[in-house]
Amino acid sequence: MTESKMTLQEFLDGWEPGFSRDSFERFRAALEAMEGVECEFVARPGVSYSLRPRKEGQQRPLFALVDVVDDPSGRWLSVCSYADFVTDPDEQGDFVPEGLMGQDAICFDVDEDAPESVALVLSKLGEAYGKAD
Repeated sequence: MTESKMTLQEFLDGWEPGFSRDSFERFRAALEAMEGVECEFVARPGVSYSLRPRKEGQQRPLFALVDVVDDPSGRWLSVCSYADFVTDPDEQGDFVPEGLMGQDAICFDVDEDAPESVALVLSKLGEAYGKAD
């Protein structure tokens, strides 16, 4: 699947309000508030729409990936960080070998039936930001 030239604003304009969109916008706002962070938006219609935050001076290409998964049953969110950037002692996330830019990752899904997942992901984004090299 190829990437699209769609902008973040065009994507948001075409996305109906709801839990997933509200959660995505909370994550976006949190990332934009982090000092020295730039977010790249990558659109792959039919697959995913991603925010890829990178901390100034960081060696790796990003410190997290906020994915809007374009599922036929509805859009949902998965937020991933390098496995060495976040902790998951309660195993609330999914360990994904080589799942983020070819490196091990931990991904947290944001579920409408578990609104506390938003707070968990916000804390994980902060943790990953703090460990970005």
